[in-house]
Amino acid sequence: MPTAAWGQDVIATHGLKPDEYDKIVGILGRDPSWTELGIFAVMWSEHCSYKSSRIHLKKLPTRSKLVLQGPGENAGIIDIGGGYGIAFKIESHNHPSFIEPFQGAATGVGGILRDIFTMGARPLAVLDALRFGSLDDPEAGKRNARIVEGVVSGISHYGNCFGVPTVGGETVFEPCYNGNPLVNVFALGIVKQDEVFYGKAYGPGNPVIYVGAKTGRDGIHGASMASAEFTEESAQKRPNVQVGDPFMEKLLLEACIEAMKTGAIVGIQDMGAAGLTCSTCEMSSRAGTGMDVDLELVPQRETGMTPYEIMLSESQERMLLVAEKGREEEVFAVFRKWGLDAATVGVVTDTGRVVVRLHGEVVADLPSREAADEAPLYDRPHNVAPYRTHPVDRGSAIPASADLTADLRTMVSSADLCSKSWIWEQYDYTVRTNTTAGPGVADAAVIRIKETGTSVAMSLDGNGRYCYLDPAEGTKLIVAECCRNLSVVGATPVATTNNLNFGNPERPEIMAQLVASIEALAEACEFFEVPVTGGNVSLYNETLGTPIFPTPVIGIVGLMKTEAPVGIGFREAGHQILLLGGLGTCDDVRFGGTAYAKAVLGDLWGLPPALDMEFEKRVQGAIREVVNQGLAASAHDLGEGGLAVALAESSFPNGIGASIDLDSDLRPEFLLFGEAPSRVIVATADPEGVRRIGNAFGIPVIQLGMTVQGKLEIRNRNLPLIVSDTEQLRQPWAGALEEQLEARR
Repeated sequence: MPTAAWGQDVIATHGLKPDEYDKIVGILGRDPSWTELGIFAVMWSEHCSYKSSRIHLKKLPTRSKLVLQGPGENAGIIDIGGGYGIAFKIESHNHPSFIEPFQGAATGVGGILRDIFTMGARPLAVLDALRFGSLDDPEAGKRNARIVEGVVSGISHYGNCFGVPTVGGETVFEPCYNGNPLVNVFALGIVKQDEVFYGKAYGPGNPVIYVGAKTGRDGIHGASMASAEFTEESAQKRPNVQVGDPFMEKLLLEACIEAMKTGAIVGIQDMGAAGLTCSTCEMSSRAGTGMDVDLELVPQRETGMTPYEIMLSESQERMLLVAEKGREEEVFAVFRKWGLDAATVGVVTDTGRVVVRLHGEVVADLPSREAADEAPLYDRPHNVAPYRTHPVDRGSAIPASADLTADLRTMVSSADLCSKSWIWEQYDYTVRTNTTAGPGVADAAVIRIKETGTSVAMSLDGNGRYCYLDPAEGTKLIVAECCRNLSVVGATPVATTNNLNFGNPERPEIMAQLVASIEALAEACEFFEVPVTGGNVSLYNETLGTPIFPTPVIGIVGLMKTEAPVGIGFREAGHQILLLGGLGTCDDVRFGGTAYAKAVLGDLWGLPPALDMEFEKRVQGAIREVVNQGLAASAHDLGEGGLAVALAESSFPNGIGASIDLDSDLRPEFLLFGEAPSRVIVATADPEGVRRIGNAFGIPVIQLGMTVQGKLEIRNRNLPLIVSDTEQLRQPWAGALEEQLEARR
């Protein structure tokens, strides 16, 4: 096996530091071969090893009576009763989606779906959290619009063709994402608890079987690309972006599920980031075994591929199986039925080493545990103030609004708050007939689980502006918002997955953001009893030295009984509108991160809204009880845009508006558009029942007014603040995104 003392330029090109290369030499007792260098480079990349975050991720709570599988496998699993579990996880495909938006997003969906069905679970739902640069940016606006259209098309193409509903998500536009969009995809599936499979290569002598699509040169070094900042040369990295085939993936799903039912499968893992390298090393490491692999047997669609290319290819729709010795033909028969390649490419060994051969020559021989789990762990410097360039104090008085109704129209037609129907109408969100609350219906997506007669609610949230102003408080607010969204549809939050999108961890001020966010995530998840079952960390989200906002995207699942979900839309005139949690508080500093400050004032300053987690938990308990007792005709939490935007959003679905009378000393802008958490508006025909529950939970319940036909009127102490027909607000809200995209074509 040829080895060499590689030069610093070669080592740096592989994303390795000199001391990391020295550690590799120490592990091997020699310089690595070219293939070994590539293997260590991808396995020790930030994307695969979490070397900058792992010591901090250990702080997260990961256990509860419902958690069947926590972090460390391809997806987490929780118990939903009746002998079933749900597997769920979120992953990012940020860098590829900038370079090639359609394929980057499409293969992000494909990758997370494989994470689910490699556990033995059938995928039931997808959600996506998207971040794009501003559409009105004079220089980057056209490119940002192209990325939006490509990403949405990629997600819809893959999900629709595969046959999984995309049931919800969120989309935000900020200048900091101009050169670095975020595409975070969440998937959830159902599995029998006694039919869970793991990515472990047990049983020396058992055959290692490659199944699925043939290997090509696409995606080589994709994991390494995702572990570096964007530079002016990043657009040249298209070969690092994988190409997906959702129809092949559908066949792969059915074949894998059927093969699992034969009882011949011992372990299984998808070939995602780092491809065959990751699956061989990780499966061996988890089981304490080794593998001997012959690359000549790997199905290939291109000629002349080198061992380096075969091992590092990230071609999509591929899985690695370990079967019981002597039962290979049972596995092959299943994959032949589905028209897929299946080939024995190696054998499990008891050596603890991954040995790779081509034409009889050993091209790599390395210890699996050291490659998969012994990457350097860094406690990077972070004892500095988190990165921010905007002030806490605005420096001048917040101007009084000349027209609050016009301000509301501006806000509901802003890219962040306008209808996202242009996006979700491209998705098939009802396929498989399980969706009871899809996009735009309620504060959380809901699917029924036919096997158990219950339902699962899902919510994704992430507010980069809040986290930029204060990473810890911003993260707690995201967890609270997610749990509140679930509670508003009547679900009990039970478990969390997370996607931590941050800049360059080698900068102490960025690492300070990440550590503060993780520690706050741990505190909030512990408090709200939603342990973390897995997730993803995406770092180096910077372009030419400019970082994105710290953007932890939190996905939380909740359990509920199956019934018609409570939506956000007012259903009929004459219902009383109550506000659980009170009017909240706000001041100049806490107003600086609001949607009003962004959309109307064009500014950013201050701190995020103040959160009292104990009070928040009581509000969540109260709204769950209100909903589950059937007292809510509609319910909607107050989030971005505050009270006025929540009332407007509640009026859009059915044209039923509201007549509101307030009694507050807050200035009008704070009263209408402040974003104090822990508040929910409820329309009800039984206000006394709602008040009774509020009293039981020790939270204020304020009567705001009544639902009325076709108009929205908000007064404070008889002074009109907002007066509008609902249709005059709905029309700009409904068409704004498509109009903004059209203007940039």
